[in-house]
Amino acid sequence: GTLAFVPARMVDGFGLSASAAGGVMVLYGVGAFVNNLLAGAIGGMMIVLNLGLQMNPALVGSLAAIPRLFDAMTDPIMGYVSDNTRSRWGRRRPYIFVGAIMVGLVFMGMWQLPAGKTEDYYFTFFLIGSLLFYTGYTIFATPWVALGYELTDDYHERTRLMGTQNFIGQLAYFIPPWLLVIMQSQTYFTDMVDGAKSVAIVIGAMVIVLGVLPAIFLREKVHPQGAEATRRPLEFRSLFFGFFKDFATSLKVVPFLQICIATFLVFNGFILIASFQTYVLIYYVSGGDQVEGAKLAGYAGTIATFSTFAVIAFVAWLGTKIGKQRAFLVSTGISAIGYGLKWFCYNPEMPWLVMVPAPLLAFGLGGLFTVMPAMMADIVDQDELKTGLRREGMYGAIFWWVVKLGMAAALAGSGFLLNATGFDVALGGGQSERTIFLLRLSDTLIPAVASLIAMAVIGLSGLTEARSRQVRDELDARRLSLAT
Repeated sequence: GTLAFVPARMVDGFGLSASAAGGVMVLYGVGAFVNNLLAGAIGGMMIVLNLGLQMNPALVGSLAAIPRLFDAMTDPIMGYVSDNTRSRWGRRRPYIFVGAIMVGLVFMGMWQLPAGKTEDYYFTFFLIGSLLFYTGYTIFATPWVALGYELTDDYHERTRLMGTQNFIGQLAYFIPPWLLVIMQSQTYFTDMVDGAKSVAIVIGAMVIVLGVLPAIFLREKVHPQGAEATRRPLEFRSLFFGFFKDFATSLKVVPFLQICIATFLVFNGFILIASFQTYVLIYYVSGGDQVEGAKLAGYAGTIATFSTFAVIAFVAWLGTKIGKQRAFLVSTGISAIGYGLKWFCYNPEMPWLVMVPAPLLAFGLGGLFTVMPAMMADIVDQDELKTGLRREGMYGAIFWWVVKLGMAAALAGSGFLLNATGFDVALGGGQSERTIFLLRLSDTLIPAVASLIAMAVIGLSGLTEARSRQVRDELDARRLSLAT
């Protein structure tokens, strides 16, 4: 089956019929669902350590931060290993298969927390489990990301593919908000910790069953003459020196850096002030009424969530009409308008106006993670034309490495920024006018300016449809000459 926005026609990029190509897109999208489910579940269940086991919040924070730093370091290594793997099953599929099984089993095990142990025991138990979890997560996710960059050579099919996977991946985010409710069910579980054990088994089983599907049913492209012939053997010496060489070479590709910078700005501009919207709704729009402010935040968030699905479909379609670069400029520009509207629509006199910017804000991340992965595939083509190497794994890993480190920095920075506004929780609804003004200004101006700068960066990148097609033609001609 295909999603509605995948046109029913011959798909040149996949070399398949429309229905078969739609199946490829959906199977790849299943990987996105697993990827997002893992990210959402590990974050949504961490609260069990504090509320269920009464662990110190500082220790829980450390358990969240330490494995993520480890994860950020292992991503590029896994990308390099995947790029340079030779096997009868390909470069990506063996790792996706093994990684899905490993991360699913580890997720099940890490929540089987025994009763009556010390805080130090739980910290050590969960830290070891988390490090194993993120190892399996990396083994699965990094090759899965790289596989998407090579599934099709067609400029527009890359946009449709990434739109489809983003659409399917978003479905996973409906699950984490309900995990705490399920784990606390007195009908099925004795307590929250007992609930976590069972929920983890269900999620782990879903990860294994769904995660192996892309490895089993998708097929990698083989380039026996071009990039394949220049791949390095996976020996320790080549692994050590080759990794750093590939890492440094990737960072010298200016269009790639521009994509990373733009993504950093849009995504982390949003993350930096993500909590500020709630503060503005509670302490400005609702006059300090936390219940009413939370309701408004819930309504706006729900509208934005559902709007994201429509945005992904629209941006994927738009990208095939005007090109990925222009589609990014349009979607990011619309989100910048949405951020600007917050200043006028977050109004104590008319609280219902908070719903107006919500659909526009969905264009920010919805468009970003539809267009950017598709543009990354074009970057890999440019790199192959220049170096003769296909390095989807390295590029994908560095891209997400930037996103993860940026997110960590933004989450940390948001607390300092909140303090800089003068916000004092003890004052309740009695925050100063200066604090309210700075909260509103930050909530509106920071993401809007970050989005505008990102638009300028991509506008200067030269990643046009004409250039991408020229590179693709030159690669095809080179491969044809090498094959004859």
